[in-house]
Amino acid sequence: MTAQPLLRPPTFPGGLPVRSQRSAPPADTPLATADREALFEQVRQARVGGDFWGPRARPTSPFEVVFRPRSLSDVRKLLPLLDRAATLWIVRDPALRRLLHELGASGEVLCAGDVDPWSVLPDTGLIRAHGDDEWLAIARIAGVRVEIIAPGRYGKPGDDAETLDSRAAAALNRGMADPFGSGWLNARQAIALLADWRRTIDANRGEPGHTIVAASGIAWWKRAEIRHFLWTPGQRLRIVSSPRRAVAVAAKRGGALAIWPSRVSPALLADAERQGVPVVRVEDGFVRSVGLGSNLVPPSSIIVDRRGIHFDPSAPSALEDILATADFSEELLIRARALAETILSAGISKYAAGRDDSALPPRTDRRVVLVPGQVEDDMSVLEGGGGLTSNRELLRRVRALEPDAEIWWRPHPDVDAGHRRGAVADEDAMIHADRIMRGGSMAALLDRVDAVHVLTSLTGFEALMRSREVICHGTPFYAGWGLTRDLGPVPDRRGRKLDIDQLVAAVLILYPRYLDPVTRLPCPPETLVARMSQDSAVNRQGWVGPLRRWQGRAMSRLRSRLKPGSR
Repeated sequence: MTAQPLLRPPTFPGGLPVRSQRSAPPADTPLATADREALFEQVRQARVGGDFWGPRARPTSPFEVVFRPRSLSDVRKLLPLLDRAATLWIVRDPALRRLLHELGASGEVLCAGDVDPWSVLPDTGLIRAHGDDEWLAIARIAGVRVEIIAPGRYGKPGDDAETLDSRAAAALNRGMADPFGSGWLNARQAIALLADWRRTIDANRGEPGHTIVAASGIAWWKRAEIRHFLWTPGQRLRIVSSPRRAVAVAAKRGGALAIWPSRVSPALLADAERQGVPVVRVEDGFVRSVGLGSNLVPPSSIIVDRRGIHFDPSAPSALEDILATADFSEELLIRARALAETILSAGISKYAAGRDDSALPPRTDRRVVLVPGQVEDDMSVLEGGGGLTSNRELLRRVRALEPDAEIWWRPHPDVDAGHRRGAVADEDAMIHADRIMRGGSMAALLDRVDAVHVLTSLTGFEALMRSREVICHGTPFYAGWGLTRDLGPVPDRRGRKLDIDQLVAAVLILYPRYLDPVTRLPCPPETLVARMSQDSAVNRQGWVGPLRRWQGRAMSRLRSRLKPGSR
């Protein structure tokens, strides 16, 4: 049987893609001592290697020594080594557990399968196991003393610490097959990706009693993606349409309920509070997909927030906490800068990619101001607009503030498609605007203007990335950090002065989650951005788009006929 690599992906639902052509994995190779210690430290920080996604071991009492027998032979070798030290036995086979009880072996016995080694090893001073047990390598990485009872891949009886460390480092240095391509990731790249996956799994699992076990308010056409985003090993997510039943399911299973805020009622939140069910809010991410949500394009990025939600400034959110307190390392800021440059060069925005500017008018000497429309009953408008919800009123206020500017009005695509509220008749818009900008690339449009006036639109964030002046009439998540001119109320919790690299790091790397539309695996933002820029972000609901566009046109015609004064 071929030994599993020390660095390997979790057992995601659906499995990993099988590549017909992939080069052979590199052989185990030694590392210099300094490189080895740097690699070990990266693994210690990431807490990956082996079955790191497994359930946490929960021994009932403290322990000093861990025994990991794989067979009766191992048990016979370990029994004479028992001493007065508190011992934790970890076995996979229930028969071995029964045997240990029959033999009266001292210490606690846990019968566990793919348990997370990092839930055990940092708390022990010694592990005794077979030389093929990968826990030996992880123990050496964690700085734990090792004693080997039989020879194997990771060492043999009598090996000193230097030999054991060299074997562990060589196993790490093989890296990992790239799940998003046909090549191999080096050790540092593999550890970084596994660390991202660990953070997501840990966030879904939460503390005891807070694992996401049920969801409500999830539209049918995005449920498959949500199951991938909220996956916890060994835990099936129940997506329930009935709010009352959703709370009951979460309460019965002793976990948290994920909700889509715009699709659940205050009654559900009150019911969850009464029953002691934790609520987790889920929303679209900021680089979402190629195509509109209203056209039933499933999201490739979401937000999962246990603290609040980013668009509601009345209460803290996980994003606000990150922006206010995060220690942004230089490595993270370099990554954020590179990600922003890729997004800008590819012309990527929330729903699209491309920078076609052929439909844009030529610039004049006047200051050009963009006003992006919004869905008037969108949660970000209702919660963050400071009482202002009207697109027409926003346009009026912008003209009052910019009497000499050339104002470009950009209707929201969901509204223009007839799916959502917020339409402003062209003749009404032209009372305050100089041009109506429909279609074409938002990225190209932002490149052409001098400033952007927003209520809470994400376009303001995209404009900041392009070094444009941004004036906020409401309180979007990016207001209050020293990068915008804020006309709306800003919470006292905000006030830290950030630069654009720090904002991008928080908003596009640390806060959202991403799903590769090709492999349907959780992925870094760079992978999704690359798929979008290469036009390979496939929409599995592509058949619905034409139907929804026809429906939108029909609804628009119906609304125009129902307007007062229409015939």
